[in-house]
Amino acid sequence: MFSPPPINTGIEVSGDYSLPIIFLSIIIASLASFTALSLNERILKNSFFHRNIWLILASIAMGFGIWSMHFIGMSALSLPFMMHYDYLLTCLSTIPSIIASFLAFYIVNQKKRSFASYLLAGIFMGIGISAMHYTGMASMVMDAYYVYNPWIFTSSILIAISVSFTAIYIFSRQQRYAKNSYVKTLTSVILGLAVASMHYTGMAGTTFYLPHQHVVTPEHHMNMTLLITGVTIGITLLLCLLQLSSLVDRYVDFRVSHIDILTKLPNRRSFEKALNNGGFYRSLAVWNLHNLEKLNNDHGYHFGDEVIRYVANDLRQLNLPLSDLYRIDGNRLALLLQGKDRQAELQKAMKFLSAKWTQPAVIQEKEILLQGVCAISSIDDHQSPKRLYSESLAVLSSLHIQYQNEVICFDPLIHTYSFEQEILNSIDQAMKNDDLFLVYQPKVNAGTHKIVGLEALIRWNHPEHGLLSPGVFIPILEQSHQISDVTNWVINKVCHQIKNWEEQNLPIYQIAINIPGEYVTSPTLLITLKKALNKYTVDPRFLELEITETSVMESAESSMRAISTFREAGFSVALDDFGTGISSLSNLRQMPISTLKIDKSFVDEVPKSEKDSAILEAIIALGHSLNLNVVIEGVETKNQVDFLSSTGSLLSLQGYYFAKPMVPEELMEWIKGNS
Repeated sequence: MFSPPPINTGIEVSGDYSLPIIFLSIIIASLASFTALSLNERILKNSFFHRNIWLILASIAMGFGIWSMHFIGMSALSLPFMMHYDYLLTCLSTIPSIIASFLAFYIVNQKKRSFASYLLAGIFMGIGISAMHYTGMASMVMDAYYVYNPWIFTSSILIAISVSFTAIYIFSRQQRYAKNSYVKTLTSVILGLAVASMHYTGMAGTTFYLPHQHVVTPEHHMNMTLLITGVTIGITLLLCLLQLSSLVDRYVDFRVSHIDILTKLPNRRSFEKALNNGGFYRSLAVWNLHNLEKLNNDHGYHFGDEVIRYVANDLRQLNLPLSDLYRIDGNRLALLLQGKDRQAELQKAMKFLSAKWTQPAVIQEKEILLQGVCAISSIDDHQSPKRLYSESLAVLSSLHIQYQNEVICFDPLIHTYSFEQEILNSIDQAMKNDDLFLVYQPKVNAGTHKIVGLEALIRWNHPEHGLLSPGVFIPILEQSHQISDVTNWVINKVCHQIKNWEEQNLPIYQIAINIPGEYVTSPTLLITLKKALNKYTVDPRFLELEITETSVMESAESSMRAISTFREAGFSVALDDFGTGISSLSNLRQMPISTLKIDKSFVDEVPKSEKDSAILEAIIALGHSLNLNVVIEGVETKNQVDFLSSTGSLLSLQGYYFAKPMVPEELMEWIKGNS
């Protein structure tokens, strides 16, 4: 291996390299590295596939790339004798590189990483590259005898280790230095060069000898057509697999986030999104099943599931034009209709179902009577679709409902007071019983995707109406001037939560709290904040007060004074829903705020709409020109993330693409999985 043959038994021969094939080998190695790194990235993201699947695929891609580079590199060498390869040993030579890649990726994906772990990963990768090369050399069948220069042999391994370590270290620490795509490309090239430099250094230290009696033939290349074809197909399949798996993940994520698993109908999130964005919806029917819990207790939850499917199927079969059906709660289904003046049509269809359900339904060979009520509401062209659901809830909260499949249309003289009064009467009890609770949605850095802060959001698990949307009960509390009590409750809950995390040695981030417009200028707010901070020994820098642009515009002078007071007390202040006001640009430079939070409406059509994209970039530039932190809310798609990340601005992003609002236990698990 390291000893040349006796001087009288062989003659030294040399060959020439083809530069185009050398470049091809480096490109193949870099392309395989890019694929492997892309697959490895999927380990850290929420995915339908288990993280070990991505780890194995990344290892195969990297190992296959190392293997491909070696044999294409060998085909670049012209030598004056015949060469071919042993098929079995050639295939087995992929194993060292795949195993080494697996170990390297496994190490760098551990939650606790250090310089030593990066070095160990580089050693494994370098040894894998070297082992593949020299195993591949052993698979070559030729008339010549070759020996290695021990110094160059050792140098080739050290080169593979050092360059691999550099590439792995840069990639693992990429979030500190640059955008993901740029560094991933750079790392791929470095890894490709690591493989190539090891190969060609090793070949420079390899000397070929021919027996004296051997007839020297003209120089020729190995017949590598089949191998190069296989390599090209393999790399293409890996890239297709990466793209396909990413699409599958996106589809599964959409199904989980927007579709009810039981009925395959759009879920509550889709329903709320439709109300927020659906300017064409004018009528709504909500069926509330009254006896579902009793059916679950009597016959089991599987039977209760079949009841829900039965009801959903009956609603589907109505086939009302321009309608969308949703399952919005465990025992509630909603039917949204587009077009005006359709209340009579909707009422007729619901009464048809009501009449059908007065007869026993046969489900799993059991006869049962469905008991429920249907609430119907309609709006005109000048009213918000959000009103539809609040009016339906007002109907469902009526004390006169008998749950005998009544179909009841909203009547403002009967139902408004009933529902609103119930909300107002039960809010204090909800705070005491923890029916009212907080969830936290992360804000992440656009470049690194690392968490930089949280927003506290309020939720209400109402004992009668289930999970109420803040869009339903917050306006009622604001109109009755009871929102300040709830805001005080939120402030204390957030400070208590920060204290708990601190006592458990868990990471603490700045938390944004929404402050209602009328409360911004109240002296009580600052008193409440200071009391909560003192009670739980929380630093004010951990709180950010979010105030809406509209509320500032309503009382600009007093709001400015209040914001200045908050800033002097050490709080950050964010201007929420920026862009929805009417006089913001003229006053923005005078506001002593620290953060600009751009409204979701500016992000929805990005990057599809060039105009919206240009407007968003202009707003971001405006915020940065005023030395403000800029937060983009409502980020829900990868295209939006890619566009915002490519702006080159220091942004914070918030939205369902990264994480939904979570209770503290879920949040800590999410942070652990994304650290």
